[in-house]
Amino acid sequence: MVRPPEDFLSALNARSQDIFRRLVERYLDTGMPVGSRDLSRLLQVELSPASVRNVMADLEDLGLIAAPHTSAGRAPTQQGLRFFVDAMLEVGAVDEAERSQIARHIEGNAARGQVEDLLTEASSLLSGLSHGAGVVIATKADMVLRHIEFVRLDHSRAMAVLVGDDGQVENRIMELPPGFTAAALQQASNYLSHYVVGRTLKEAQKALNERREEQRAELDELTHKLVDAGIATLGKQSGAAAPTVIVRGRANLLGDAMASEDLNRMRQLFDELESKDGLLELLGDAEKAQGVRIFIGSENKLFSLSGSSVILSPYKDANDKVVGVLGVIGPTRLNYARIVPVVDYTANVVTRLMAGKRR
Repeated sequence: MVRPPEDFLSALNARSQDIFRRLVERYLDTGMPVGSRDLSRLLQVELSPASVRNVMADLEDLGLIAAPHTSAGRAPTQQGLRFFVDAMLEVGAVDEAERSQIARHIEGNAARGQVEDLLTEASSLLSGLSHGAGVVIATKADMVLRHIEFVRLDHSRAMAVLVGDDGQVENRIMELPPGFTAAALQQASNYLSHYVVGRTLKEAQKALNERREEQRAELDELTHKLVDAGIATLGKQSGAAAPTVIVRGRANLLGDAMASEDLNRMRQLFDELESKDGLLELLGDAEKAQGVRIFIGSENKLFSLSGSSVILSPYKDANDKVVGVLGVIGPTRLNYARIVPVVDYTANVVTRLMAGKRR
């Protein structure tokens, strides 16, 4: 059970807190266990290595630090990192150069009209800035239709071609009523286009169903049947509602784990991301989150096997609805103070651009 930060704060005096904070900061900077001699040099007040060792022993008894393997130094435990992040982490603002870089790269891809390009660039950018893996997990959003038409395949089937306003294209096969003509197919396409453009698939299906009686007066029987078949086609789901996952920078994590026993666990993490296990639950958590979430080690079951830290922030659409999360996966010694504001700012940029694309 993870103890709340106030429990540790009450158990540590100012000197112990300072030593713990400097030990964690040194570990996050170097990735190496920290010894008492090194720590004594980092302190603002003069303290002997022996005195530092006594404090470190108390921190170890509390479960905040531990000795990895046979090292003489100490590194923060998962519980220690959680305490540091919750109680001691000082997060600054993203500097102007990085803000410009993030906005420029993501906005450039947004201009191409493809949401996936925008999200892919966000993932790549986060990977480059963090030297970890950038990840975007997006819900399968309802397509807002820009165009619909029927293409004849043979005497009994046609393909409904649906084009979204983000450039997404879906093809769905539909059965044709007997005796259809090319003219009826074209008339049905024109009729559907008039009522579905600018609407999501669900909105289009509802609007067309509400006009069923008017259809009979406006269309001949054959075209009416084609329109009915088109409405049914709109209602079909184009696959499971599993989220879209975009991961960039895998090599950063694999390279970091190459000389350790974590390599297979890191590969298993990527397999789990591709299989989308646990992602819907993660997205559900994001809908309740207010800003950036930090998962350390086993705190989230999706990332527990790899022992990774994950920094995630939700992004929203024009209706202020959470439609995905983006962030960084890395070792537990991530530079949290730097990466947290970068992830938060990137999510804000994506939210702004997603809202603009819906308009």
